[in-house]
Amino acid sequence: MLKHNLEDVERRIALACKRANRKREEVTLVAVSKTKPLEMVEEVFDLGILEFGENKVQEMVDKYERIKSPVHWHLIGHLQTNKVKYIVDKTVLIHSVDSLKLANQIQKEAEKRNCIVPILIEVNIAKEETKFGVTKEETLPLIEEVAKLPNIRVCGLMTSAPFVEDPEENRVYFRELHELFVDIRQKNIDNIDMKILSMGMTNDFEVAIEEGSTMVRIGTAIFGARNYKIKGES
Repeated sequence: MLKHNLEDVERRIALACKRANRKREEVTLVAVSKTKPLEMVEEVFDLGILEFGENKVQEMVDKYERIKSPVHWHLIGHLQTNKVKYIVDKTVLIHSVDSLKLANQIQKEAEKRNCIVPILIEVNIAKEETKFGVTKEETLPLIEEVAKLPNIRVCGLMTSAPFVEDPEENRVYFRELHELFVDIRQKNIDNIDMKILSMGMTNDFEVAIEEGSTMVRIGTAIFGARNYKIKGES
């Protein structure tokens, strides 16, 4: 099942890149393994995927400590300041930084461990009340402050678009975030390397790729529907 699912996702990514006149290598696939057992992660790794995304700190740490394969862990869910210390040296990328307070905590813990932490700024581009992230207007001021922190590297932006029946409805949000991404990149701010635009999930990743996404976070289309009734989930 996983092999077939992954092949289908890869086919759809390639077609979306072709429609947008982009190279397939321009888009990184992050397999979202939240709530899924380690065995499934190992199986997908064996099929050639290195990047895996987790929403919960506890679950990511648990898998990090038990897995034998050299996977790259992405923290894609909301991160509380009191949980930073558990993952700051275990993740290749934190997608969900949405405040200077959180960035300062990451800086503090990274300094203790003498490491550099790559992050993305989470933008609530659709202004959904139920979602985390800064507004479009708050994004540049936050980046300018975070740029002063020596143990953090801002690598780009992330968003979670609304869940919609028709993915075309999210095109306007993806386009708007891509424009913001390009605008900030052109400012050439010190310590800011705007190379990653993390947007697009199972429901809308093809539209996101067409609008400039460089990283898609796909769980259900690879692993199947999730069972949230496991330890550590709510």
